[in-house]
Amino acid sequence: MTQARAFKQVDVFTSSPLNGNPLAVIMAAEGLSTEQMQAAARWTHLSETTFVLPATDAAADYRVRIFTPDGELPFAGHPTLGTAHALLEAGISLKNPGQIVQQCELGLVTIKIADDGALAFAAPEATLTEFNDAPLGSALNSEAIETRLPVMIADMGIRFLLVPMVSAEAVLAIKPNVTEFERLLKKARVTGVMPFGPLQNAEEQYEVRGLLLEHGSLCEDPVTGSANACLARYFQARGVELDYRVRQGTALQRAGRLSVSWAAGTAWIGGQTVTIIDGTIHI
Repeated sequence: MTQARAFKQVDVFTSSPLNGNPLAVIMAAEGLSTEQMQAAARWTHLSETTFVLPATDAAADYRVRIFTPDGELPFAGHPTLGTAHALLEAGISLKNPGQIVQQCELGLVTIKIADDGALAFAAPEATLTEFNDAPLGSALNSEAIETRLPVMIADMGIRFLLVPMVSAEAVLAIKPNVTEFERLLKKARVTGVMPFGPLQNAEEQYEVRGLLLEHGSLCEDPVTGSANACLARYFQARGVELDYRVRQGTALQRAGRLSVSWAAGTAWIGGQTVTIIDGTIHI
């Protein structure tokens, strides 16, 4: 028998509806099996759907499981902020004012609440490995890779290949060769590729993209919290802990905006979230 469960669909990393990365949040997931969660994630057909459960760690405010249409993730950025936003809007009681502690498969993730309602999660540690692949340019269909910076694999529970480009324009001009791109993903054993390049004369400092393959077809993530967390750790590994802002989703006609700030060696990945749908789902 199905049960009506509190449900929200939110738009993450934007202050204006329909410009960020959508997320489905099922806020009362007790009693659902893994198979039911996976079926619901397939049905919403969003990049991620989250399921909120009571915490099993005494330090956490809640536990979340994160599913794509194809499987479960140990951690992801925009689902972390989107779930926190949905629960705050629903009136969750917090153990510590001004911050949320989320329990996920990766562990505990702290989320700060700003006065303007923006949320920021503490970037988990990442393992960084330099990656050398001569045909990288052919996979991205671009020769505008910034050779003065290393190409790195960043592993934060999910893995991204971080590719420095000479400019924001070079990032936006990338049109991958699907066959070569698939070969690249397999060789690097990564979820996706994140090219990044500097912006000039803009409020943001970097243009980034999140390029992936789904069922053999190229797709693009509108705004990618975890990949941006990996990028922050990339800069830190090079001795750079400067605050900056990111623009993502431009190639998809979205207006994703994301901030990175540093405090005591921790990178905080933040942005606004807005609610698009608020109601119940029957599962």
